[in-house]
Formats: sequence, structure tokens, C-alpha cells
Amino acid sequence: MPAQLNNSAKPPAAAAGLKDYQLFFVSELLRRPVCAGKIKDRIGRLSDLVFKIAEPYPEAVGIYLWHGWGKPTEFVPWNRVLRIDDDAIFVSPPEGGGPFPPFVDQPGWILVNEHLMGRTILDTDGRRTEVVNDVHLLESRGRMLIVHVDISFNGFLRKWGVSRLIRLKDQFVSWRYVQPLSVEDAVQTDVMSLSITRKQLREMPSEDLADALEELSGQEQQAFFSALDSEKAAETLMEAEPRAQRQLVANLRKERARNILSEMSIPQLVDLLSVLPHDEVSKMMALLPPDQQQRIGALISSREATARKLMSPDYLAVSRDATVTQVLSAIRSSGRQHASISYIYIVAEDRLLVGVVDLRDLVLAADTASMADLMAFPVVSADEDYTRDDLAELFAKYHYRMVPVVDPQDRLLGIIHYNDIMKGLVTRART
Repeated sequence: MPAQLNNSAKPPAAAAGLKDYQLFFVSELLRRPVCAGKIKDRIGRLSDLVFKIAEPYPEAVGIYLWHGWGKPTEFVPWNRVLRIDDDAIFVSPPEGGGPFPPFVDQPGWILVNEHLMGRTILDTDGRRTEVVNDVHLLESRGRMLIVHVDISFNGFLRKWGVSRLIRLKDQFVSWRYVQPLSVEDAVQTDVMSLSITRKQLREMPSEDLADALEELSGQEQQAFFSALDSEKAAETLMEAEPRAQRQLVANLRKERARNILSEMSIPQLVDLLSVLPHDEVSKMMALLPPDQQQRIGALISSREATARKLMSPDYLAVSRDATVTQVLSAIRSSGRQHASISYIYIVAEDRLLVGVVDLRDLVLAADTASMADLMAFPVVSADEDYTRDDLAELFAKYHYRMVPVVDPQDRLLGIIHYNDIMKGLVTRART
């Protein structure tokens, strides 16, 4: 599903550092007594909560009370709600006494229980995914927001009061990814749709996309994956679990597969191919250039791949006399991807590695400053015969985005990216 599925979703208030907030499920609030001031002054039971569609999250505008057929409804404005306790919801009595005014529909309002609970969520291509079994609410400083819909079975269990006896994981979809509905739209259909567009898919973190893919199967999974461009598809494929990787690769068209593989580094290709069945490995290898086939074949068959075999030649090296202006000009005209220029390596004659400059320091430095003025030394580097385990230890210790690979004379040979080593270990650990 093109949405953020989370078993322990962090509410916006918590993310913002607010401490005075409460979380509620709609299923737990339904039928709770509503009292005007004191517990003995009960005016009815909560039938529904009324929200107004707003960005980024819908906000409560009132409480809906239904008293039965032939009896007038009541609408309690949210500014009259005093507090929500475990046994009742307390509101301030209406001015002048008597009942609250009847509910009157307004444009852009939704009733959570009537218009969201039990609705089927569809993906961007109209394929069925899950059902909204509950709605997750956040109350803070007098405001109530819809933050997630819950597609787990827990909502059903909460309604019947047995959720404490049967413990299942919540599965939340952030409201940001649910298509907002007006009351008019909602009453005409039993479905909702996800508001993810292709542009938004490209902007979502590949980790979130991989999590979403793993919740789908069959045509839904393929339709979702096909909406990603080749670069994003490659990133997402590497974040997915091996089972999902095998499913996705098995259904790729030849040209699509070729484009996705072209976006991957040698270590990433090795990690991917190492979890595929033999027949799929043969098909994927046939789509790669001969030089890559040879390198990857050697790495797959070798238990101890070395840094020299895993390294990438895509890095930026300059002399210590180069100025900030010259280096920035070289970067802008190189067409390099940002991942390859996190660091600028400083070399002397015969490519002897003598220093390193972080790109962030380069951008903030004076235009006339030289690399000798900015560089840090000595440089943390990997010997060319380091194994994957050695590289993993190096990254775990220093947390650099990449490290240079050097020969015994400290001559720069290439670089190793953090993701190529550490993400590969995570992928294998999931199998």
C-alpha cells in the first residue's frame, strides 16, 4: 500500500515534543456517556465525532448525539468539550439551558464513525487493499486531530471489549496518505482512496516504500512498484525484505529490470542476486554488461569479498592547492550524483591520499581558501584487502557516509559507501 504502515506510530504531538497529549481510538469513544458538567447530568451517549477536513490533519469541530428515530439530534461544538475521561465525556452545558442545537451538515465535514469506519481503502489504481477498522485520534491543548486509520483487526476487537484478551499488532496508515473526503463524497460510496501520486511516491523515503510493498502481494504489489521510476525502484528494492525482493524481480519485464539494475552499485547487485533463485540470477546477470557480470560472479562465488573488489571508482579527488571556487566549479560541471561527493579527497603525486574535506565545510568556507587549509588528516581509510566484516566494523566505529580504499602505499584506489556494506548486512539478517 502506498502509505506509511507502522506498528508503533509516533503521534505528531510527540514528534513535536508536546507532553500534554492523549491518544484515543474512535471504537473506544463510541457510546461513551456525554455529561453536561457533572457525571449525574448525562445528556446522551456519543454517536459520532465530527471533523473538518484540514491540512495536514482533520480537526474536530464537535460531538454528534443521536437519540433514536423521531427524536432530534444534538451537536455539541468542540469548544464546549471540557475533558474526556475513561467513564464519560464532559461538556459545558449549553448557554441558556436546554438541549444543544441539532446537527446541521456543513461542507467539508465528516462523521468519523459513519463515513470512515469500515470503509475499504483503495490504492491509486483502484485495487482493494484493506478496511478501516478504527481511527486513531490525538487530543492536545483543546484540539482533537485524526492522525491515523487502523487497518488491523484490533478495531473490531475494541468494539466488543475483547482487545485486552487478544493482542494483535496495530497497523496504522497515516492520514497524510488517505484521500480527504467530504460528507457529500463519503455518503455516495463505501470506499476511500489513497492520495499518493507518482510525484509523492518519488519523495517518500525508500524505507517507507519498502515497508508498504511488503504489506501487498500479487497485482497490488506490482502496480505499486511499477509507479516508481528506475532510481527509486532500485533504492526501494534494496530496502525490501528478501521475500519481497524475490516477488518483485520475478515479475519484472526485461527492459524494466535492466534499467533498475543499472541504478545499483556492484555491492548492491551482489546483495540482491544472493537472495534470488538460481534461474533468476541467470536472467538478471544476462542483463548486465560483461565486465559487471565477471566482477559480480566472482564476488558471489567468493565468501570473502575484499574492499578492492567492492569499491566504486566514482569519487572526487583534487590537489591540496585547489581553491574552494575551483572545486565547487568542478563539482557543478561534473554531473556527479550527490552520493559520490559527500567528501572531497585530497591527493598528492601518484594519487597519495593526504587529506579529506567534508562537502559541508567546503560550502561554508571562503572562496579563496585552499584544500590544504580545510582538509582533515590523517584520513580514516580501508586497506584494499579488507573483508566485508572489516568494512562493517570500520563503518560502525566511525559512521562515515563513505570511506576511501587505499593500497599499501596509501594511494587512493576507490571508495566504499556505507549503504553498500551496512544495508547489505541488514538484508541478509532478515532472511
